[in-house]
Amino acid sequence: MTLHEEQVREKLRLVYDPELGVNIVDLGLVYDIRVDDDQIHVRMTMTTPGCPMHDMLVGGVKRVLRDIAEKREIAVDVVWEPRWSPDNMSPAAKEQLGFFD
Repeated sequence: MTLHEEQVREKLRLVYDPELGVNIVDLGLVYDIRVDDDQIHVRMTMTTPGCPMHDMLVGGVKRVLRDIAEKREIAVDVVWEPRWSPDNMSPAAKEQLGFFD
């Protein structure tokens, strides 16, 4: 089966930040997705460097991708540059959280 970046992105919409109640894609935490023959690589960040949900969110990413990964390794790289900001959020997430432009 050929796996595409958009399929991975849709699966990642199932991972929610429990403090904000918004999925990690709409929050703008996912910076990059790469699908290779042997690996799915997700480059993401957290809303803050000391985020207490770090392990839970990374675990959630790995959990939702397992059923589509087939024999691929799932690699999650948490980065701090560029730093996350509310500007990264989708319009729907901004509306849900009460951010107005």
